[in-house]
Amino acid sequence: MLPCILVVDDEKNTRDTLTQLFDSEYESFSAANFDEAVNLLKNERFDVVLTDLRMQGKTGMLLLDEINKLPRKPVCIMMSAYGNIETAVDALKHGAFDFVTKPIDFERLNVLVRRAISAKVTAKDAKNLTKNRPTAPASIVGSSESLRRALELIKKIAPTRANVLFEGETGTGKELFASAVHSNSDRHNGPFVAIHCAALPKNLLESELFGHEKGAFTGADSRHLGFFERANGGTVFLDEIGEIDLDTQVKLLRFLETRKFLRIGGTVEVAVDIRIVCATNRDLAQLVSEGKFREDLFYRLNVIKIRIPALRERRSDIPELLSFYVQKFCDDNNLSAPKLSPEVMHILMAYRWPGNIRELRNFCESTVILHSGSAVTAGDIDQKFLHGDLSE
Repeated sequence: MLPCILVVDDEKNTRDTLTQLFDSEYESFSAANFDEAVNLLKNERFDVVLTDLRMQGKTGMLLLDEINKLPRKPVCIMMSAYGNIETAVDALKHGAFDFVTKPIDFERLNVLVRRAISAKVTAKDAKNLTKNRPTAPASIVGSSESLRRALELIKKIAPTRANVLFEGETGTGKELFASAVHSNSDRHNGPFVAIHCAALPKNLLESELFGHEKGAFTGADSRHLGFFERANGGTVFLDEIGEIDLDTQVKLLRFLETRKFLRIGGTVEVAVDIRIVCATNRDLAQLVSEGKFREDLFYRLNVIKIRIPALRERRSDIPELLSFYVQKFCDDNNLSAPKLSPEVMHILMAYRWPGNIRELRNFCESTVILHSGSAVTAGDIDQKFLHGDLSE
């Protein structure tokens, strides 16, 4: 399903231009005022809201307050022709993801929307663990021993301030476990910001983490607040931490030691209160030995290490995971559930799942769409699933 965007602005030209800008990649809606926007928010599920600050009647800041009341909050980007640093900071304090000034740089806005969607955290993935028995957040499904051990450890360390490092293969759901740490800490009312380090070019990563001042480099035509500043009072999740360059590693190490940093081009240190949770699918100790990762930073991050098991190591959870994701995609698409034959279940239980939970999700989504309400036999599934190995 395409991400869904709502543009809120009382200027028709702005609404039409932005709707057309995003229409090819996203499902776009528009509203001319506060009341129209609230009505749409009650009836549609949006991923991103772009709203003007000043509109006839109620303001964008009041709309942001309404967005914060939603059970599934979209990411909000505030727009204004009257922007200044104080207004931007106020918007961020109210929960906005970012603030852009008019006239709008459409290329920059497009990039910003991509980042907003990437950093978005779904509220249902942040359910609390119970006090008596570790219960997974909504999308962490299963009751295997290896999963239970990981959840027990999360339950123990979540209330502390310790840095956490998750290790595990790609697709095992490390971000969901990081979200569980956040939602069970005393920071659960603060922001949870997920940053996929490998998805950001190395020359932009430092700016995205720490921000930059106006004029810091070519194209820096205004001050930009980085993810660390926007996450103040909450948790920052750095996924694929092994991909960050050595220069950014130095600045991250200094922040972990002082809890302060300089924006690029800045002269005044900025202090923020955030917890760092990291994840990697690589062997950081090996990267240290190869000179690709700082040893001092490795020990700073590796205070609490939690290994997330691969799906082939928790095969007993596969039936429950299949049931969960089949139902999810049925609900998302208003379709009837397909029925997996015993032969198909045996094949799926034997399969190695090299892509882990992500691959299983994809299988469930395609099966729901292609075989809604039908019986699924061995002849209906990809031949790759026939090469399983129960001996692992």
